[in-house]
Amino acid sequence: MKHETMKFVDNTLKLIDQRKLPSQVEYFEADDYREVMFAISDMVVRGAPAIGATAAYGVYLAALEYMDAPKADFITSLSDAMEDLVEARPTAVNLSWAVHRFGDLLEKHEDRDVGEIVELIGREAERIAEEDVRINKSMARNGNELIPNPATILTHCNTGALATVGYGTALGVIREAYNSGKHIQVYADETRPRLQGARLTAFELVEENIPATLIVDSVAATLIRDGKVDIILVGADRIAANGDTANKIGTYGLSELATQHEVPFYVVAPTSTIDFDIQTGEEIDIEERPGDEVREIEGLRIAPREVEVYNPAFDVTPAGNITGIVTELGVTTPPFTESLTAFNDSN
Repeated sequence: MKHETMKFVDNTLKLIDQRKLPSQVEYFEADDYREVMFAISDMVVRGAPAIGATAAYGVYLAALEYMDAPKADFITSLSDAMEDLVEARPTAVNLSWAVHRFGDLLEKHEDRDVGEIVELIGREAERIAEEDVRINKSMARNGNELIPNPATILTHCNTGALATVGYGTALGVIREAYNSGKHIQVYADETRPRLQGARLTAFELVEENIPATLIVDSVAATLIRDGKVDIILVGADRIAANGDTANKIGTYGLSELATQHEVPFYVVAPTSTIDFDIQTGEEIDIEERPGDEVREIEGLRIAPREVEVYNPAFDVTPAGNITGIVTELGVTTPPFTESLTAFNDSN
């Protein structure tokens, strides 16, 4: 993609403001961790890997803010800031995964002085961002092996460079397939209510000249029924130990259609998205978003202000509907309890 999702310059985190795409390409600037929290909760930045890296820089900004305090106060204040960051969005496990890495770092280096700890935190934030790009490219190569040539691919929400530090997860696989010379066509769901497919995925596909067609979410069923989709690729915000996967609302419905019509359905996500502390999708906390996200589009009211709205941001796809999970370590297949555990053991 032509634009960087995020960059950290002069102790300021600069994020493409995804609320304004595709009409405007502007950067939101955060120079303290509270602004990072806002950026995550208000979806200036979204996508599990991008949220994780953003939170990592949030921890670093908090460390810079409190570094002149006595060590005990520094640790207390930083720990409180880390807890606040974790609460910014509850479903994406990469958020807590990234923040907990700093908890481990603090424990490991508790004998260091504050200045040294702050420096280590800054290096760790950079490492998390750099790791994300490498991991995405490994996933893309692994996933490309699953893509036939030619292929018509259906994808949901945004899983590209905008959802990560760079390259992307499911959209990274699509990018890799296209760049490797495969003849592909992409159907991108608009992804109501925030239209991440229309605003973000379409933006990325157009920028890279990848053949694509934007569809409203309800068209996907007809395309799948009529045999016009060869493979479905989606991302993930949290994967349980048994393979149940939380992703953007609407993913579960696609998985049911794919199962009914025997279309391969793959989840593309880094191993950091696998939460081995939960056994099934029933344990995943599903975020519910404000009702006006459904009542309005870009501030234009399309439904009565008084009508009740149920607006879960995610749903859970059962492992039984998933053909395979593409990670940086390889492609897992059912039974996921065994295959994902093997990945965990290798780490």
